[in-house]
Amino acid sequence: MAGTKRTMERTRAPGRDRYDRREAIAGYLFISPWIIGFLVFTAGAMVYSLYISFGDYNLATNTARPTGVDNYARLFEDPRVAVSLGNTLFYAVLAVPLEIVFALVLAMLLNRVGRGAGFFRTVYYLPKMTPPVATAAMFFLLLNGNNGAVNQFLRLFGIEGPQWLVDPAWVKPSIVIMTLWTVAGTMVIFLAALKNVPAELYEVAALDGAGPVRRFFAITLPMISGAMFFNVIVLSIAAFQVFDQAFILFWRDQSNSSPEASLFYAIYLFQQAFRQFDFGFAAAMAWLLFVIIMIVTVIQVKFGNRFVYYEGER
Repeated sequence: MAGTKRTMERTRAPGRDRYDRREAIAGYLFISPWIIGFLVFTAGAMVYSLYISFGDYNLATNTARPTGVDNYARLFEDPRVAVSLGNTLFYAVLAVPLEIVFALVLAMLLNRVGRGAGFFRTVYYLPKMTPPVATAAMFFLLLNGNNGAVNQFLRLFGIEGPQWLVDPAWVKPSIVIMTLWTVAGTMVIFLAALKNVPAELYEVAALDGAGPVRRFFAITLPMISGAMFFNVIVLSIAAFQVFDQAFILFWRDQSNSSPEASLFYAIYLFQQAFRQFDFGFAAAMAWLLFVIIMIVTVIQVKFGNRFVYYEGER
């Protein structure tokens, strides 16, 4: 009987193999546009940028004169690289935790809404759809130090608001406030995670006398720790590449009157590449940023993964 079964399997194997090959070919054909796009526009561009980072790139002739590691040495000699990197790090440390907390609070509020939940989700998500230029223009009016709506509101309580967009101490917090306007993407991920938390856990905890705070830390946070872990990594990567808000508010023209506190790393990289046309140095800056993001991400994965609850583990 066993021999007959093995014979039948050997007889059917070629047909199955042909079917599997056809399935694999069909799958690769479907994803081939993405593969080609990745190889040409991402992997290819990265390899080429690494090549020109070791040279003096000429845009007119599309050639790079080899200069060795001079561009990388300039990274440690140019004081504005350190300033922009420090501003970016400060922004990331301030923005990421606030985005996580704000998005989680919004998600928990939406999770409690019964009737009209779809309406409120749409309203909360609309700021994410706002173009960065419109967002910057709106916050320029809101945060204007002289007659902005925020300072006028504070004056009602006898508080004289700061010069949000001029005072170096308040420039980066102002940009963080603008960033909080677009946390809807993070909020949606948290909301989906909250929907997957079994209601039975809350019922049992309530019967045991656990209050709302205890239930939040003992049930909610562990059960959504995977979404929390993902959001922290994604937001950290995005924070190191912050560009739109600060560029539109402070650096859209070529004057040097903008505060140094608003000079983020991606903005200085843009200036070197597309205003100074020093593409070799800009490529070296890009690779330094890539290495920094990789190091931060590896650290987050190594230490943050310990606090993530996986349902199949005990």
